Amino acid sequence: MGHAYETLKAWKKADDLAVEVYRATVGFPKSETYGLSSQMRRAAVSVAANIAEGAARQYMKEYQQFLYIAKASMAELSYHMHLAHRLELLHDADHNRLEALRSDAGRMLQGLLEWVEKQIAGGTSLNKRLSESLELYQIDPELPTDNCKLPTGN
Repeated sequence: MGHAYETLKAWKKADDLAVEVYRATVGFPKSETYGLSSQMRRAAVSVAANIAEGAARQYMKEYQQFLYIAKASMAELSYHMHLAHRLELLHDADHNRLEALRSDAGRMLQGLLEWVEKQIAGGTSLNKRLSESLELYQIDPELPTDNCKLPTGN
């Protein structure tokens, strides 16, 4: 770990969901490789990826926008899972397991979105998480940084 988004419970749940969607779609017929299997995978990955990208944005409004995109991808995944189940590509046990994971990830995402919206409503415009460079980048604290400081005089 070393990225700010990896500390977010919403991202962790979405990441778990993406992994499980990949596992569940391995058994889909070859004819679905570029169809429903691909669509489910892309939607699941999009949820986690948009949470990660939003967390790396400078402004809270940008963060919010990426979380809304993640939420839309979650809705898309929900439909794809429903369709795969109706087409009997997902068995009941797999569908129920994925649906439980999707529901948990969705609740976490909604909670994160509400937190970001509360920050915006409270007047926070900058994503403060970005101000801590050690959180986003692996910086060796032993490296000399004297030549990286801004001059203080005129």
